[in-house]
Amino acid sequence: MKREIIITDDGSTTIRIPEWDENYHSTHGAIQEAKHVFIKNGLDLFQNQDSISILEIGFGTGLNAFITFLETINKEKVNYVGVEAYPISQEEIAQMNYVSELDSEMYQEIFDKMHSCDWEKQETISENFHLTKRKQFFQDIEDKNQFDLIYFDAFGFPLQPELWSEVIFKKMYDALLSKGTLVTYACRSSIKNAMLSVGFSIEKLPGAPGKREMLRATKNV
Repeated sequence: MKREIIITDDGSTTIRIPEWDENYHSTHGAIQEAKHVFIKNGLDLFQNQDSISILEIGFGTGLNAFITFLETINKEKVNYVGVEAYPISQEEIAQMNYVSELDSEMYQEIFDKMHSCDWEKQETISENFHLTKRKQFFQDIEDKNQFDLIYFDAFGFPLQPELWSEVIFKKMYDALLSKGTLVTYACRSSIKNAMLSVGFSIEKLPGAPGKREMLRATKNV
């Protein structure tokens, strides 16, 4: 399937799949979206903790993982698990401009290591950041009470509605620790209802540029 690199409105790159009319990140700004949805409304809730365990649904280009690394330098220790069924190629990774757009050239080796390290194995990315990449279908996730925070960054509902179902959100609920949080860019009624049906409490929040709202879900047990 053909994939092409495009520049989003904030100058950062993403991958577009023309056949699906789908992008890995918002065309209004890949970095902008990641910071708003996953950092401001997710990671920042845990800044007073000494450590945090994060599950990312859709590791993709590594943007969310890299920004999380930058945001937690000399702060909390991070155990980061990224799940991806279809990893992107090294050629595509080389065309992502996140290091320069984030003014983080001194951490180019970190971004490269995130993509070059082995799958299915915990790797030490830095002293306080450990990464495990799992090549896995989201339907096969069986983690129980492991994570403080989930970045739910799957392809959109119109393309893959099965990834936004009660079945998947029950797996997400089970994977979270008590009082754990899930954040996602989406805010469709059917998604909200699926989350509520498995036990989540839901908040509608202002969305990233180009989207009116987003969702934050909490496991209140």
